[in-house]
Amino acid sequence: MTGSVAETRPVDVNAWIGSYPFRDIPHPDADVLVRVLEREGFAGAWVGHLPGAFYRDPAPSNRTLYRAIAAHRDTLHPAPIVRPDWPHWELALAAAHSEGAPAIRVYPAQWGLSAGHTALAELALACGEYGIVMHATVRFEDMRQRHPMDVAGDVSAATLRAIARLPNSRCHLLVASAGRELIEETHWGLTPDEQARVAYDFGWLWGPPEDHFLHLVRTIGAHRLAWGTAWPLRLAQQCRALVALLPDDVRDALRESPFLDGRRFSHRARMCAEAPRSL
Repeated sequence: MTGSVAETRPVDVNAWIGSYPFRDIPHPDADVLVRVLEREGFAGAWVGHLPGAFYRDPAPSNRTLYRAIAAHRDTLHPAPIVRPDWPHWELALAAAHSEGAPAIRVYPAQWGLSAGHTALAELALACGEYGIVMHATVRFEDMRQRHPMDVAGDVSAATLRAIARLPNSRCHLLVASAGRELIEETHWGLTPDEQARVAYDFGWLWGPPEDHFLHLVRTIGAHRLAWGTAWPLRLAQQCRALVALLPDDVRDALRESPFLDGRRFSHRARMCAEAPRSL
């Protein structure tokens, strides 16, 4: 896509393929996702395998993911699961790097890994050395629609801050499906250097009249908020609608400081990994 118009379109940081255990979702297939991205003006997406979030062993999920998107690798970029409390997770991370994955997905709430868990810390440090983004999903659905059997709960701000605060870490963290309160609790609890390595997708934020989205654009900045659709669990049009409803002065300012996307954030993670460490 070098030199093409597609480079100006964002790469979605939060999409899945595959079924969901708690309700039926229509068309969770790779070829459908490609058409949705084209229709909604996205150049591509970081793609996870949704059922794998609920597997004990993520290896079958990752195999399915790589196979399913093989014919669409110019558009769909794998974000496989690496479970750090599972045997041989280092091999799964190395395989993700070999596959050119821009990010790996973690599901701390589903795995029962809370703030300060050494396995999460080890994985975060390893991601930083590889230049692969750690992608943490806060939730799949909010409490109003969550199935009674879905008892894992949301990832806490304390867990996210613990990952971001690791000493000498180069890990870049993408927080997906968070609301305003969690984003603020995480962001304002970090140092400026730590804040620079954390981004948040904005697909879950409320627009008018509460306008949590506008508030965060004005306070933490658009450059920390990334395009994320959460397809097929949510409508891909949500992100575009939020941006369209911003006041004119804010949209004008976005020309100088635009929203983040997968292409730019993964490039940042790689550059950080390749930079020499200061003595």
